[in-house]
Amino acid sequence: MSTPKAHHRVLIIGSGPAGLTAAIYAARANLKPFCIEGWSAGGQLMITNDVENYPGFPEAVTGPELMKKFREQAARFGTEFVTADVTKIDFSQRPFKVWVEEDMYTADSVIVSTGASARWLEIESEKPLMGRGVSACAVCDGAFFKGEDVLIVGGGDTAMEEANYLTGMCKSVTIIHRRDSFRASKIMADRALNNPKIRVIWDSAIEEIKDIEAGKVTGAVVKNFKTGAKTFVEAGAVFVAIGHEPNTSLFKGVLDMHDNGYLRTKPGTPQTNIEGVFACGDVQDFTYRQAVTAAGSGCSAALEAERFLAAHGH
Repeated sequence: MSTPKAHHRVLIIGSGPAGLTAAIYAARANLKPFCIEGWSAGGQLMITNDVENYPGFPEAVTGPELMKKFREQAARFGTEFVTADVTKIDFSQRPFKVWVEEDMYTADSVIVSTGASARWLEIESEKPLMGRGVSACAVCDGAFFKGEDVLIVGGGDTAMEEANYLTGMCKSVTIIHRRDSFRASKIMADRALNNPKIRVIWDSAIEEIKDIEAGKVTGAVVKNFKTGAKTFVEAGAVFVAIGHEPNTSLFKGVLDMHDNGYLRTKPGTPQTNIEGVFACGDVQDFTYRQAVTAAGSGCSAALEAERFLAAHGH
């Protein structure tokens, strides 16, 4: 039985908007939270160039700068951080046990805010243009491409929803889909197919996004699987809408999950199936996935943790 490196009343796993907001609230309640922020500290906002829809920043702020401010605020109130990934957990009894390699920490309550990761196309030209026209969030970045032609990759409900959303501000939206029919629900697919500003390129995939040298998206080389033909399609942005992967592998068989792998919480609360363990942010929200909603749920998780600790005499 290894000896705990330290014991904490509140231990937070993850450090995106949800985890850091939870840390701010828990720290201000004098709970001295301990945040294992992960090697990918800051979450998905770390690959977002400009954030224009976070309240309080009328001039826009970069994603990394916004997360830096969140972290500084949490630290100012006394949050302790360790930059590493959690490697193992044991929630079978209290105090809960959380490991970082050989170091074991115990906690009276745990807030899980490990987020989700967007699925990407995994092509060479994609990464250098992320935040420069390549995006996995139309709601976050669509407004930067007002009046422009844009591309969207995907065939599910999210792709249809984002395509329709983009037509409200963009000149045109071209959906690029690998198959000859959408897997989206009929109502969502029909809505996209009947929108005069949306066209579809079927049986195709993006082979290359241009233009790395220009430092921004100018279009994409699209390959048709059936004919092998390659076409250059001009566009100011490429929106990748092929889904997100919740970062929940650590909790399989321990915390209840939906069929899509996201953590299941009791409706209207951040409570998981284990009393004293709370989940917030994109790890349990596959509907909105916004920084501001993640922050709000982080606040809820901290308040719930505070109530839980008070009720159990901690």
